[in-house]
Order: sequence, then structure tokens, then C-alpha cells
Amino acid sequence: MREVLSLRRVLTVGMTVAMVIMLRAEMGNASGKMHYVGGSKTSWGPSNVNLTEWSSHETFYVGDWLYFGYDKYQYNVLEVNETSYEKCIDKDFIKNITGGAGRDVFNLTQTKTYYFLSSGGYCFQGLKVAVNVLRPMPPAPAPTSTSTTTTFSSSLLLLLLLLFIII
Repeated sequence: MREVLSLRRVLTVGMTVAMVIMLRAEMGNASGKMHYVGGSKTSWGPSNVNLTEWSSHETFYVGDWLYFGYDKYQYNVLEVNETSYEKCIDKDFIKNITGGAGRDVFNLTQTKTYYFLSSGGYCFQGLKVAVNVLRPMPPAPAPTSTSTTTTFSSSLLLLLLLLFIII
């Protein structure tokens, strides 16, 4: 009797592992890409980096992340509307992204253009960026090998389930 219970536990764990593997294969990579604003981990600050130019060469999708790296004693990151962005107005911002450490991330959750700037007059020196976010691309059709893997995983799961029922 004890051997049967032990075998059932092993099969239950095996089925759980197989289901997790199948789910991960089906979902793919759900996390977005990290974009270092300006191209490096410390480019949020007046520099030789043209942030408008940088942004125009990047492709942003819903689910991606922006990383702002900067000197926390001098700069900050504010999400603003288009008018505030164009005129470098740092009052009545949408959200203060600044977390205090000078290493802040922002998740792009909507299909729209986001506008960011730094207050204290730094916006007038070019410390601002607009990010146009697109819908995620639909997944490409799965190659034959993935279909084979999924079929194999499904067969393995069915076999484990049958063994579990029989024993």
C-alpha cells in the first residue's frame, strides 16, 4: 500500500512538472524588453546623447520597460503630457517616476506616446524624451518542431494521467 502511495506522489509531481513545461512553451516569453533611455545605464542627464534621435531608432511595444539611470542629486524623471513636453513645463505632471536611487524603471502599458522630462531647467538642455509605444506583434506561427514538442508533451501528460488512474 505504501509503495502505491509513493508511486502516486511521483506521478503527481511528474504531471505537475509536465503541465508547467507545457504552459511555459505555450506562453513563450511574457516579459517585455528593457530599453536603457539614451542607450546606456547612465544617459538620463545632459550629455552628447540626443534623446529624440535615440528614441527614433528604438521600437517600443506594450509590455516593454524604460530604464532611467541618472545622478539622483541633480535630475528626476517626470511623465508629462505633450504640451508640457513641448514647452518644458514641469508642473502638473502626470507621474513622478523618480524613485530616489537614480535607477528607475517604467512599464509601458498602453499603445500611445509617452512623454518624459527632467525638471529644474534641464528639459531646455534636451533632457526629455518622447516614446511611441506600439501594440505587440502577433506571435509568428509555431514551427513544426514546436508542434512536435507540444504533441509529445500532451502525449506524456496523457500517459502519466492514465498511469495515475490505473495505479
